[in-house]
Amino acid sequence: MASDKSDSKPRGGTVVTSPLVPNFTLRDYSAFFTAGALCATITHGAMTPLDVVKTRIQVDPELARHSLLSGGRKIIAAEGPKGLMTGFGPTAVGYLVQGGGKFAGYEFWKKKFVEIAGSQEVAVQYRTAIYLGAASVGEFFADILLTPLEATRIRLVSDRTYATGLVTGFTRLAREGGLRDMYAGFLPILCKQIPYAIGQFTVNEFCHELANRSMTEETRANLSGVSKFSISLGSGIIAGFAAAILSHPADTLLSQINKGHGPGGPMASRLYTLAKEAGFKGLFAGLGPRMVMTAGLVSGQFLIYGGIKEALGAPPGIEIHKD
Repeated sequence: MASDKSDSKPRGGTVVTSPLVPNFTLRDYSAFFTAGALCATITHGAMTPLDVVKTRIQVDPELARHSLLSGGRKIIAAEGPKGLMTGFGPTAVGYLVQGGGKFAGYEFWKKKFVEIAGSQEVAVQYRTAIYLGAASVGEFFADILLTPLEATRIRLVSDRTYATGLVTGFTRLAREGGLRDMYAGFLPILCKQIPYAIGQFTVNEFCHELANRSMTEETRANLSGVSKFSISLGSGIIAGFAAAILSHPADTLLSQINKGHGPGGPMASRLYTLAKEAGFKGLFAGLGPRMVMTAGLVSGQFLIYGGIKEALGAPPGIEIHKD
């Protein structure tokens, strides 16, 4: 944290002021984007079979009463193992651009909000607001990239005859539905992904802060690789639990929208009506399994992100943790 503090020291009669935040270059942001893109596409790509079964259960009446395991078996029996990889292209590409935009965006907006704070002390005081704002704005722009590819994925998975893959599916969607259909799910995705990003980044920051505050400076400086890995893994798992809890009501509503449930009209009105019908208990149905899956996604992403950043020689992110 000391490296990010603004201070002035007289040297030979001249006051030299260190910057409040590091001056990230375009190369640095390219490294942030690359690391975020790869960590997101690797983890979400690995989850494609689960996403296929989950989506088919949501939209296919014949699978509606099946569990993930029995639903997966039924898909394999009917379509072979390759059926579980339907939509892999849109998933991989979608989360490639979304992950890059989200992680690089978080680094960018955190830096901007720290600069707006004006001093290290003020930034630390309002660090929660900075984390929330950076996560939300970064995710908003990332979802602009994600939404058309997610719409393509849902169509490929729910209708095996829709197209043969990413390119043909995306082209058909753009040709037949235009921007309206490509971004029809933008609001539900925002309602799901922004709380997810808030839980992912904000809770991860505070977990690292708590871990650092429990150690002396000497201990922190001499942490072994195993200790650093354990802290990152533990923080990522807890952040994953938080991301799942915060985003689960919107995920439930998005599933209902994909099934065609709810009244017609504006999306906001449909979401409100469905939420009212589901009630508190209904909105959190199935939270347990999703918490486990999300904990694996988030912890995996942070570990991969940190490893790729280090390999690319990227600078560390800005720390505004409280000492």
